[in-house]
Amino acid sequence: MRVAFVGKGGSGKTTMSALFARHVASQGGPVVAMDADINQHLALVLGLDRQPEPLGAHLTEIKDRLRGDNPRIPSAEVMVKTTPPGRGSRLLSVADLAADPYALATPEGPHLLATGPFSEDDLGVACYHSKVGAVELLLNHLVDGPGEYVVVDMTAGADSFASGLFTRFDLTFLVAEPTRQGVSVYRQYRDYAAQYGVALAVVGNKVHGESDVEFLREHVGDDLLTWMEHSSVVRAMEQGRHFALGDLEAVNLDALTVLRKTLDEQEKDWARFGRQAAEFHLRNARAWANERTGADLTAQIDPDFVYGP
Repeated sequence: MRVAFVGKGGSGKTTMSALFARHVASQGGPVVAMDADINQHLALVLGLDRQPEPLGAHLTEIKDRLRGDNPRIPSAEVMVKTTPPGRGSRLLSVADLAADPYALATPEGPHLLATGPFSEDDLGVACYHSKVGAVELLLNHLVDGPGEYVVVDMTAGADSFASGLFTRFDLTFLVAEPTRQGVSVYRQYRDYAAQYGVALAVVGNKVHGESDVEFLREHVGDDLLTWMEHSSVVRAMEQGRHFALGDLEAVNLDALTVLRKTLDEQEKDWARFGRQAAEFHLRNARAWANERTGADLTAQIDPDFVYGP
């Protein structure tokens, strides 16, 4: 299953991504975490003292690897972030992602891939979504099976909708603080996601009491799945002190269990995945990619390719 964590900046989505990845790994499932946020903090919260090699710096290599022998994609130069797989493309498993040359193993099991931050050459001339395109391409070519997990920490706010990446998941968890700013991002995400059948559930965070829970219920209704109470243990982890998942308060461990159960119960819809991959590729091809590459990228869609195992 693929799951995204989204929310406004400072909501705790990076921490929630890391806690969930650790929790799933502790249950024995293979887990790959991916940092697709412009602020690259997931490595730190997963207990690493260094960042993975940035995927955004190796886009051409990644494209060459994924296009394989697909005759519709003659070179990496005509492959863009939305290019879908076809017959001859190289498809990936979760094990392939974990073994990626740019992945790092973390102390508690998950493997981490990261898009990478802006470089000095990017400042003022590049869009961050050119780097996030590496994650979109990998997910487009991923065939994940039962009991396998990919956890993606997304860009903050509604900025995730600047590409088709938001449709590449089985479920999206929106992390919301019990504040007006926190729930405003929820409203944006709810309205955009509904147009594309994107499954969305809200996870309250930094909850201090029943009044916070009631506030979230009032503003997000039935979309409120569960919540994480304010945790001194999590704060210590964010400050760089030693943290083990077993140190987490029982109520917060229970919340992580609810997240996993909900994700496991989500229906895998490969047909929707394929339709939306084609839709966003056509949209990008006609809007800018055909002109930029000098090729008709709509021809990259293989009508006889079937998504899934």
